Amino acid sequence: MPRPRKARFVQGGPMANVFRPRGIPARDLEEVVVPIEGLEALRLSDLEKLDQETAAAHMNVSRQTFGRVLAEARQIVAEALVMGKMIRIQGGSYTLPGVGRWGKGGRRGRGRRGRHGPGSF
Repeated sequence: MPRPRKARFVQGGPMANVFRPRGIPARDLEEVVVPIEGLEALRLSDLEKLDQETAAAHMNVSRQTFGRVLAEARQIVAEALVMGKMIRIQGGSYTLPGVGRWGKGGRRGRGRRGRHGPGSF
C-alpha cells in the first residue's frame, strides 16, 4: 500500500485556467495539463524568486518533492510553448488555506472542470 500523499498548500487558484496560442481554434489544439500545485511551484520559484527550501516549506512538502513538482511543471509549460499546445490548469493534490485536506476539486488529480475565477476553487 503506498504512503498517503501529504497535503500540498497553495495560496489560491489561477487567474485563468486555460492559455492557448492566438489565432488557432481550441478544437484544433493539443492540450497539456498543469496541476494546481505545479502552478504554485512555478509561482513561488519563478515569480516570487524563493529558494527551493523556503518554497517547499510554503507548500508543506520536502525540498525534493518541491523540486520534482517544479521540474514537471516547467517541462509541461516548455512543451506547450515550443509545440504550440494549449495549457489547461486543473486538478492535482492540494489544499487551500482554511479548506479541508484536499481543497475543493483538488482530490487526487481529479480537479473540477469549467471556469474558475480568482479564488473560486
